[in-house]
Amino acid sequence: MGLRTAIRTPILRAARIALAVLAAASAPGAALAETEFSGKLSLETRWFPRSAEFDGQRNYNAGLVAEPQLYLKGAENFSVTVAPFFRFDAADRTWTHADLREAYALLNGPLGEAEWELRLGVDRVFWGVAETRNLVDIVNQTDLVENPNEKVKLGQPMAHLTLSGDWGAAEVFAMTFHRLRTFPGAAGRLRPQLRIDNRLATYESPAEEWHLDFAARYSNAFGPLDLGLSVFDGTSREPVMRLAAIRLVQGQPVPGALAPHYEQIRQFGLDAQLTIGSWLLKLEAIHRSGASNLVGKKEAFAAFVAGGEYTFSGIFESDADLSLLAEWLIDGRRHRATNQYQNDLFFGVRLSLNDVESTAFTLGALYDLDYGTRTMSLEFDRQLTDSVSIKAEAILMLYVDKADVVVYPTRRDSFVGAKLAYSF
Repeated sequence: MGLRTAIRTPILRAARIALAVLAAASAPGAALAETEFSGKLSLETRWFPRSAEFDGQRNYNAGLVAEPQLYLKGAENFSVTVAPFFRFDAADRTWTHADLREAYALLNGPLGEAEWELRLGVDRVFWGVAETRNLVDIVNQTDLVENPNEKVKLGQPMAHLTLSGDWGAAEVFAMTFHRLRTFPGAAGRLRPQLRIDNRLATYESPAEEWHLDFAARYSNAFGPLDLGLSVFDGTSREPVMRLAAIRLVQGQPVPGALAPHYEQIRQFGLDAQLTIGSWLLKLEAIHRSGASNLVGKKEAFAAFVAGGEYTFSGIFESDADLSLLAEWLIDGRRHRATNQYQNDLFFGVRLSLNDVESTAFTLGALYDLDYGTRTMSLEFDRQLTDSVSIKAEAILMLYVDKADVVVYPTRRDSFVGAKLAYSF
């Protein structure tokens, strides 16, 4: 069985189960309280103004994205949600891909003075409060083909139980079938020099992608403080890269590709947000063990994102709000860190007009305190009609130091992107 078939089979099984439940619930005689079909269709493009660093890379992407969602509510405490994702790109076939973001059955009910909720199937979960990077958000795999900001996630098969009451909310997760992180292909930008080949992926666990992973989280609000405590034990969502077999080109040895390797890790996380008037103070912190550093040695480490935002409401006697943003990101491994945020400062400003069109502008700058690498990001969002919206974004690589080995291969990959979306 080929790799793509092996990857798709569990996801397709989950989809078949969800559709079977839908069929049973919608059979003659079944009581349907609510049926809703919604979603979004988008035209998207991305242009890279600078010539590519590596052979075969393209200077633009252009395509269509479909994100339909089917929701069916049966009995009072039962519903099913199915949300696939499809992207077709006319310029880069590696951008053409599909995923089942959600396909789960939801059951809920009372339990004494508390409430319980159980989700079975494929789902996405978000943890975190920070603006730049969500360290604690570890349940789902990252979809780097979609966006390099690490905030777009793949669906994950799971059983997710939540108990909630006046004392807060406790969540427990059991997961299997690990999802491989997606990466740009040979023609894609924002990638390392060597192609990352998921066909060569390996696992530390003998059970490979079928290892049983566990996670749990407790969250509550204590007056102005929102607090979350989490733990994850299982297969890392962040792979370490190993050099694949060497091949010969004109008699000379040439590295073929990078092979992702997924280790067994344990992570403890904390996320907190404190609201004091116009201030929002934010913290995300983790301690992770079992992961390898940039030089391939296992190293337990701590990392955090700390900062906040201050909002000036009704500036210039208008309805607009102006927010100032600042965060410090640090990884205890520093120069041995496997990501670009080993010691960085972020500053930003967000202007929300609070008009009917929900117009918003965001400008941000990231400065690496160790290497001097500087990048800038810009975003513009506006609702054109009740169902049509537009978004524009840009990432500018202002300066990248050669010693910054994680970012340096992408130093020519500044881009401008636009998205026209229709919601139904």
